[in-house]
Amino acid sequence: MEFKTINRTNDYAFKRIFGSEEGKEALISFLNAVLKPLPGQELTTIELLDREIDPQYLLDKAARLDILAKASSGALVNIEVQIANKYNIDKRTMFYWAGLYYGQLASGENFIYIRKTITINILGFNWFEGTNKLYHHTFHIREDQTGELLNDDLEIHFLELEKITKIKRKPQNGLEEWLLYLNNIQGEEMEEIAMGNPGIRKAMTIEQIFFKNKKERRLYELREKAARDEISMVVGAKAEGMVDAICKYLDIKFTDASLSLQAEVKKINDVVILDKIINKIYTANSLDEAFAIVKEAVK
Repeated sequence: MEFKTINRTNDYAFKRIFGSEEGKEALISFLNAVLKPLPGQELTTIELLDREIDPQYLLDKAARLDILAKASSGALVNIEVQIANKYNIDKRTMFYWAGLYYGQLASGENFIYIRKTITINILGFNWFEGTNKLYHHTFHIREDQTGELLNDDLEIHFLELEKITKIKRKPQNGLEEWLLYLNNIQGEEMEEIAMGNPGIRKAMTIEQIFFKNKKERRLYELREKAARDEISMVVGAKAEGMVDAICKYLDIKFTDASLSLQAEVKKINDVVILDKIINKIYTANSLDEAFAIVKEAVK
């Protein structure tokens, strides 16, 4: 079976491309594009680590990271791919970062041995809604007024894949090339990028080898199905929550007189329509206005 396209953010494919020994060239290229080290300080080697985090370091909550590696400086680098918006990416990020940072020391060891810990989040949705053109966000610990860095041990990156697709020009740097790659760009555009980017060229070579293996291809397909099911559950949960919020408001505002309208709202499972309703329903001063808002949204 020939694959015309590949979902490069499929976690099985992603780990196969970036988290394998043969993929180190691609991983190093990607990390240098994200971290933007000073000239002469680029990553040239990387050690892949076991992605299992000991539950004792994460409040007895077991976790398995997407990619975990150690730079020659000793810094830990964790790469996470999050396609469905679970509305907790900030807390999840801090939770995993803290586990990695704390977990470096055995009992009784000196704090001097703790190394910098870097988390890179690749998001298939927009988390920072107020900055539509800024697709790469980097965080450190700084003093509020002076901006003075406490230390450089915490470094967190968010890469928003949707935003890079809205830039109507050719990529201007290695990071933009990698983000287009992760957006599953195919054909001549991707081939042109790969010609000038050895890391991406290596990643595409691994893709071809990957899909020639029937077992790996089957695991990829199973993970694709699981991801689709997971996204459906997230969307369904969001829709249910929005319906509950609208109906509770109608019940409080208009009591039993709103029961027929509540019944209409409960038939809606489209989050886009529900979002339109929830953005306006609180402005309704009468039940007629509330009916009009719902009717307009479902057109």
